[in-house]
Amino acid sequence: MSTIVSPSLLSADFGNLDRDIEMLNSSKADWIHLDVMDGVFVPNISLGFPVMQAVAAKSVKPLDVHLMIVNPEKFIDRFAKMGVYMLNVHYEACTHLHKVIHEIKEKGMKAAVTLNPSTPVCVLEDIVNDVDMVLLMTVNPGFGGQKFIEHSIEKVARLRRLIQETGSEALIEVDGGVNQETAPRLVSAGANVLVAGNSVFNSPDPKSIIERFKQL
Repeated sequence: MSTIVSPSLLSADFGNLDRDIEMLNSSKADWIHLDVMDGVFVPNISLGFPVMQAVAAKSVKPLDVHLMIVNPEKFIDRFAKMGVYMLNVHYEACTHLHKVIHEIKEKGMKAAVTLNPSTPVCVLEDIVNDVDMVLLMTVNPGFGGQKFIEHSIEKVARLRRLIQETGSEALIEVDGGVNQETAPRLVSAGANVLVAGNSVFNSPDPKSIIERFKQL
């Protein structure tokens, strides 16, 4: 399977959002990654439902939504109605993670769990067979353009081992500081899905960067 590329719309030009979505629609990108922040779970605020619904209406790519919010279970139904493909909730934000994961699946979406950089992969032992994907944050969540946390390479490898040992079919997604230097190393360690923001949207030729990531 070739690497899945999920460009992060957080790095797009919000004054020209139609143009950037059209670019992604005509690119080799697999999904579009949407970062939802509430100013509580992370120290920033981002996309609300009106913007996300506009993106959903324009996008021909499946939506990969990353909820950096408290009480994510409150919004599962709204994301399902919006036609979201993959819904990511943070391990650190869900007291009853098993229940939330199954509610997401019952609404017809794929379910993913996200780990902050300081959260070890061993916490997933009892949930890894229930999720469709694990998103490892390779920077601290809340802002784009941060420096890649080097320890993340080994963390991806540890998660790959856990997935193999348990017979889980979960994909491994990585988000933060993904560029032409870090992406090959992350894929070699076991990552299946690359979330890329600045490295795509700040490139003079975003489509060729997406294509390069897909060939890893």
